[in-house]
Amino acid sequence: MNHRYIKRTLTSLFCAAAMAAGFGAHAASWPERTVEMIVPYTPGGATDTVARAVTQRLSERLGQTFVVTNKPGANATIGTAAAARAKPDGYTFVTVIAAHSVNPHLYNLQYKLSDFAPVALAAELPLFLFVAKNVPADTLEELVAYGKKNPGALTYGSSGAGSSAHLTGVNFGYQAGLDMTHVPYKGSAPILTDLLAGRVSMVFDPILVPMQYAKKGELKVLAISSSERWADEPNVRTVAESGFPGFAMGSWAGILAPAGTPQDIIDKMAAEIKEIVKEPAVAQRFKDAGFVPVGDGPQAFQKRIESDSAMYAEIIKKANISLN
Repeated sequence: MNHRYIKRTLTSLFCAAAMAAGFGAHAASWPERTVEMIVPYTPGGATDTVARAVTQRLSERLGQTFVVTNKPGANATIGTAAAARAKPDGYTFVTVIAAHSVNPHLYNLQYKLSDFAPVALAAELPLFLFVAKNVPADTLEELVAYGKKNPGALTYGSSGAGSSAHLTGVNFGYQAGLDMTHVPYKGSAPILTDLLAGRVSMVFDPILVPMQYAKKGELKVLAISSSERWADEPNVRTVAESGFPGFAMGSWAGILAPAGTPQDIIDKMAAEIKEIVKEPAVAQRFKDAGFVPVGDGPQAFQKRIESDSAMYAEIIKKANISLN
C-alpha cells in the first residue's frame, strides 16, 4: 500500500478524532464566566419576567452569573440585532417572542433568522378574546353572527401593527368572514381603558390584566386563541372549539444564540431550561405572567419559528400589511 496514502489516512483519522474529542469539551467547562441574556424589551414586561426567571435558576444550577441586559426599541429589533452580532462563544443569548417570526416580513432588518441558533422554546403565551360589555354577544358564535349582520361595526385593538394581537385579529376576521376595523394603540393599558368604556369592541390579549375585569363582569371573555384551554379557566373554549377547527395562534418566549455557537453548549443550555421550566416556583412565575411552560429543545423550536414565519407571511400578504 502507498505510504503517502497511509500517512494521509492516519492524519485524517487523527484530526477527526481530535475534533470529536474537542466537540464536547466546550460544554464540559462552560460557563467559565458571566453569561449575558439580552432581552430586547423594557424591564418588568412579560418577556423580561421569563428571561429573569430562567437566568436566575441557570445561575444557581450552573454556578456562574447569568445577567439580563435590556435593549428595547424598534419592535425588539435593536436588541435582537445586537445578539446577532455577538461572538458565538456561548456567552451571549437572547430571549425573543413570536414577533421574531413576524419582523422579517415587516422591517428591513440588520439580521436574518438564519443568524441565530435555536436553544429552547421556554413558554407559550395564549391570547384570550376579551369583548366589551356593550357588544351584544356572549359566545364566539354570537359575536360572529353579530359581525356578519353589522359589517364594519366591530373594532379590535392591538399594541400596534404587526403585533400578535393584530395578526391574530386579522386571521380570525378572515376565517370568520368578518369586516372588522383594526385600532392600533401604544401598549396594552390604553386598549383596556377603551375596552372597558366600550370605545373598542374587542382585543386578543394575554390573561394577566383583563381577566380581572372579566371576573368582575366588566368585560366578557369569549375564547382562547391557543390549541388548548387554560387550566385555571376551563370553561373558556378555544377558538377552534367554537367553529374554527385548526385555529391556533398566540405568542411565545424562546431563547436563541448567535449562529455558530457550539452545539454542545446549546444542548446543555436547552437541557437546563427544560428542567428549569418544570420547577413549581418557575412555572408559577410563568403562570402569573400569563405563560404556559414548555421547554422544547432546538429542533422543535426551529420548526416553530419556521412554521410561524410562514403563517405570518401569509397573513401579512393577505391583509396587505405594511409599516412603510
